[in-house]
Formats: sequence, structure tokens, C-alpha cells
Amino acid sequence: MELYNLQPAAGSTHNSKRVGRGYGSGKGRTSTRGHKGAKARSGYKKKIGFEGGQMPLQRRVPKFGFKNINRVEYKAVNLGFIQKLAEEKNLTKIGIEELIAAGWVNKNQLVKVLADGELTVKVDVEAHAFSATAEAAIKEKGGNAIKL
Repeated sequence: MELYNLQPAAGSTHNSKRVGRGYGSGKGRTSTRGHKGAKARSGYKKKIGFEGGQMPLQRRVPKFGFKNINRVEYKAVNLGFIQKLAEEKNLTKIGIEELIAAGWVNKNQLVKVLADGELTVKVDVEAHAFSATAEAAIKEKGGNAIKL
């Protein structure tokens, strides 16, 4: 096989349909567009979601729910992760910088500490919010829960 005898697979290429080239071509006169109507006109573009005058799906389907524009979203950090981080890095104070360095949170995210997992070491934890049980668990071990 050489470059000069390469060919596309049989049936994979087609000649383009040449419309509007006279009666003899079989595709003259209306140029395969039919008679009248918006689709026969030049410049026709169908609107997204248009269903030919039928009520579009997005208007037929009922809307539901509510999005609170004042919602504050937190990134959850569990006590088990704080315990693991404190043991691995030998830390007594864990703040946002340590969590960013560990790749757990983004610098723009707010952090909330939750009580999943067990804490066995004394650690001072800095976060934007704490669950009541997480705060109690931190203080029980002699640490501080510092709200930013």
C-alpha cells in the first residue's frame, strides 16, 4: 500500500446535492423546499424549542421548587478528616490555610466542621461555622473552635 493508491471506503463519500440549477437537474424550481411557508423562505431559522405552534415542552412541563438567593453554601469538613490531618502533619492548630494546602477546600469556599468521625487529639480548629456536636467534641478534648 502506497499513498498514491489510498481511497476512502466505498460509500463513505457523496456528492453534495446541487439545488436550484434548473428544471433538468430535477432539483430546480422550489429547490427541494416545497411550496410556501417559513421553511421555504430565505433567512429562515427555527427558534430553539419551537414545535410548529404546538405548546413547547418547556412551557408544558410544570415548574416547581424554590431557589433561595440568600443561601450560604459551606464545604463540609468532618472531625475524622481533622483527626487524620492532625496526625499526619503533627498539627495542634488547623485553619483554612491547612485545609487549602491539604487540597480539601478552595480559597473562596466557606468551611463548616461537622461531627462525623472521632477526635482523639487536642486541636484548635478555625472555620466559618461548626455544628453543635462538632464544637462540643472539639471542646471536650481541650481544643478551641474558632469561628472566622
